[in-house]
Order: sequence, then structure tokens, then C-alpha cells
Amino acid sequence: MHRYRSHSCGDLRESDAGSSVRLSGWCHRIRDHGGVLFIDLRDHYGLTQCVVDPDSPAFTLAEKLRSEWVVRFDGLVRKRPAGTENVEMPTGLVELYVTEIEVLGPAAELPLPVFGEQNYPEEMRLRYRFLDLRREKLHNNIMLRGRVIDSLRARMKERGFFEFQTPILTASSPEGARDFLVPSRLHGGKFYALPQAPQQFKQLLMTAGFDRYFQIAPCFRDEDLRADRSLEFYQLDIEMSFVTQEDVFGVVEPVLRGVFEAFGEGYAVTPKFPRIPYAEAMLKYGSDKPDLRNPILIADVTQVFAREDVSFNAFKNVVKKGGVVRAIPAPGAAGQPRSFFDKLNDWARGEGAAGLGYVIFEGEAGAPVGKGPIAKFIPAEAQKLIAAAAGVGPGDAVFFACDAAERAAKLAGAARLRIGNELGLTKSGVFEFCWIVDFPMYEWNEDEKKIDFSHNPFSMPNFDVEAFLELDPADSGKILAINAFQYDVVCNGFELSSGAIRNHRPDVMRKAFALAGYDESVLEQKFSGLYRAFQYGAPPHGGIAPGVDRIVMLLAGEENLREIVAFPMNQRGEDLLLGAPSTVTPKQLRELSIKVNLPET
Repeated sequence: MHRYRSHSCGDLRESDAGSSVRLSGWCHRIRDHGGVLFIDLRDHYGLTQCVVDPDSPAFTLAEKLRSEWVVRFDGLVRKRPAGTENVEMPTGLVELYVTEIEVLGPAAELPLPVFGEQNYPEEMRLRYRFLDLRREKLHNNIMLRGRVIDSLRARMKERGFFEFQTPILTASSPEGARDFLVPSRLHGGKFYALPQAPQQFKQLLMTAGFDRYFQIAPCFRDEDLRADRSLEFYQLDIEMSFVTQEDVFGVVEPVLRGVFEAFGEGYAVTPKFPRIPYAEAMLKYGSDKPDLRNPILIADVTQVFAREDVSFNAFKNVVKKGGVVRAIPAPGAAGQPRSFFDKLNDWARGEGAAGLGYVIFEGEAGAPVGKGPIAKFIPAEAQKLIAAAAGVGPGDAVFFACDAAERAAKLAGAARLRIGNELGLTKSGVFEFCWIVDFPMYEWNEDEKKIDFSHNPFSMPNFDVEAFLELDPADSGKILAINAFQYDVVCNGFELSSGAIRNHRPDVMRKAFALAGYDESVLEQKFSGLYRAFQYGAPPHGGIAPGVDRIVMLLAGEENLREIVAFPMNQRGEDLLLGAPSTVTPKQLRELSIKVNLPET
């Protein structure tokens, strides 16, 4: 027999009854039933109930066992007595009668129990992560993560993609978030950077002729942490040559749909991801990450409040200054108590707004009558226009967000989500996907009073190329109206990835930067490798990089990335288990030609 086990703790079945076996694992739970000890023995594969009674030669040692001791049990498999079976457990029809015990690893008193799923302070869970990982839910999340990655990898290979590895030590990027810098010992005063993404490398691979690239890529960004963002993360990095935007969608959509169908525990998955233009998303959902489980659609009612016969000056004065009014429907809210409306107003004030005006509609279909604090300032004809725009009728209510366009969209979007949840309108048991497309290529930089890139300077403009090359830099109206071949994929209100068809032509790239006020020297100095490569024959190419961590977080039903990562950091970017970041010795600093100059506290 094997030194430690003949079976795992998840193997034994009725057919094994009468067999002598050896198990090894952790003492998950110990129960004393009238002098008979029941020990649930756990390993990676499952759990087996083990029994030790006073007649067993192992009983004296069994009495000394405690939770999380690692032990070896020898014994006889037998069927559980009638009425004690546990049909919900794979090994629940049998038990092991223990005849011999060997203690392989005693455990000190536990700082947090492994049995059960009690909530414990995050700092304690991270400090004792090796214990936390023994708990069933977290253990299962980490295994789910591995299976999801295996599935993503297999699905990409099925579609003709080849897996590459790109450098971890690279050059600092002038765009995006802060880099993590790594000092060079051989080149004093110079630094490598950890990649924020393999963006330039994967585009260079397309230029080198490899056609279909993917990688489960580690990425590093020195950003403030939050529930769905960490300092290091993984993404399914994808790039393709000779493709249009639709070709990218055609590859990525079935991969994501397949993974969510395979691991989504029966949740419905969007059969065909809708394409929503950015401007439409900001208007109807107040966000470029819309949660489509919520059926509420925001409407623009700016012109209604600009009417001469509407006397609600709190909104009218904002509209005169260029502001907007967004209407957020609340279906069925007319029957809610006054506290429902008061709480929403209090919430809006907590978000920095003056509040949420609202109108409650009564009356009959086709002839709604508005009630509420601001209804008296809105004549009947204007109320009908509001009801029609918002798609509401008697029994419904409408809330309003009034501010500059960007702030109004943000407040309306947050209110939409809150109202949908409060009224029970948001669907559960579904994964609702969409593509957000037609992002603006440029925006007005109010601080510098100039046109600047809206997001990604290397996206191809969705504009006739020859006409783009002829654009007058002074024609700001036309420039600000240009969209890019840039897209996001969103699921249940979470952005899983941004992507784009790349700007692969040096002449178009020079023009794109010139329209934003940048000289060609910027390209030569900051993006020299990519810019130089494109001058030697670059194919049209595009890609995307869905976040693995966020995919697993959604599939696991978690709200924090730390629940699906084996060894995460805390909210301050600290590894409490191994003690990172840490100080280093003066000798190490001298070798790197570095002096530490700490700020005064």
C-alpha cells in the first residue's frame, strides 16, 4: 500500500465497502457522539466521514486530534447505518472505520477556523491566506479560475490562435496608468518597467507576420486599488491581422459566450451581443458599462424644461447654461411610500447632487396627471411630453438629473441602477453582454484649451482615410465628431475589456497625432519601436484583451477580485503573508546606484 494513501478523500463509494484503505488529509471537523468520535477527513478532492470507537486500537490517539491536524488513517470501508446517509456528498453513503492513525502534521491553535464560511476581517484572512484557501468556497473559486483559463486557452487554439510569451521587463510607457519600475544594476540610473499590457509587443508580432496571437498575459499597473482592480492582473490578450472590427467580434463573442455557458451554472447568456454606440449608451444608460439586466432606459427631456410654459427655474437655468435634463423612469413607483422618494433624494445629495426631482403620474392611460414637489411647475402638455419620452404612464414615476452633460449622465446612470434594484426590476440568473462601439477619437481638453485624444491614440479613425489625411487642424468641430474603431465588451455592468482596430499606417498616425497638437518627434521618441516597425509594411490588425480576473469574479458570483485570486494584496497594496513591499539592504541599494529619499511625514 502507498505510504500515505490508497484513495483520496473524495473517492470512496458503496462499491468499496469491505475494503481496507488508507487515507491522508486534514481533520476538517471532529464530533464526539457519546464516546464515539466522528472525524471528517478532508483533502483537495473531497471529504470522508471517519469513525473511531473505544474498541479501535487507534482510539487513544484519536482523542488527541484537533482541527486541521494532518493525519493518515488506515481502516475498513463500511456502509453508513440506515438513516445516517448524506446523499448530497459524493462519499456520503460510506464511512471509514479507523484502525490505525499516524499524525503527519499537528496544527497550532487556529487564528480562524477552516470549517464553515464565517466572515472574518480581511486583514486576518490575508495574513493567514494558507488557512483561508482551505475553506471550501475560496478553494473552489481558485479551482474554477484554473478551469476557466484552461477553457479560454482551448477555445483560442480551436480558432487557430497560437500562444506567445512576451517580455516582463520592458520599457516605461508614457500612456495609461503609472508603471512599476525596476532599477537596472547593469545600467545605473536606468529602469525597466513591468508591462501594463503586452500592447506594443503583440502589435509587433502582427507586423512580423504571425497573424493570430493570444496570451494569458500578466499585467501590472500602479493604480489605486478597488474591489474590481488590483496592482497585478491577467488578461486574455488577443491580436489578429487582416481583420475588421466585425472579425474581432466574431472570434471573441463565441469564446466568451462559451465560457460563461460552460461555467455559469445554468445562467442564461446573451445569444447575440448587441452593439450599442457610445453616445447612445451614455444617454440611455448613463454609463459606457451598462448593466442590461436592468430594463430602465434614461430619456433626454432637456427641451421640455426649456419650454416657455415650464417654470421650474432650478432646471431651466441650468439648461440655459448648456446643461441637460435626464429622465429616469421608475415603473410602478407611484405605489411606493414617501420614504422611497425621500431616500433617493438623500442618496443623490450624498453623491454630490442637489437632489433628484421627481414626478408621480396618476390618471388614465393617454392622459397622465403629474403629482409631486415639482409637478406644479410643469403644465399638463409638458407632463405628457415627459411621460412619452420616458415611456411611462399612470402608476409610474420619473426622476430627473439636471447638470452638465457628463455629470448628469453619471448621476442618472447611478440612479437607474439604484431604482432598478429598489423596485426589483433587475433580472437575476443571467449574464447580459453587449459591445460598446463608436467611441469618440478626440475630446476637448478644457485645462489646456485644445483637442486631445479621448482614450487610445493608436486606434484607427472610423473615417475615410484620404479625407482624414486632408483634415484642417483648425476644424475642431469636424475633428471632435470623429469616432474610432474602438470597442468595449461589457457584462452585467462590468467592463471586461477594451479593444480596437489599430492605426497601422505611419501617415495616418502622424496625422492623428498632429490633430491633437503633437509633433512627429513624439512618435519617434516615445513609440519608436512600433512607429519604426510600421514603416516597413504593417498589416491591418486589431485585438482585445478580456480580463481573466473579472470573468472569474462574475462566474463565481463574487464582488471582489480578492475572492478569486490565490494570493492577493490588501486595499493598500500590501502582501500581508510574505511582507511585501519591504525594505532592502544598503548593499542592494548601492548595487543599483539608488538612494532612498523618503518624504517627510
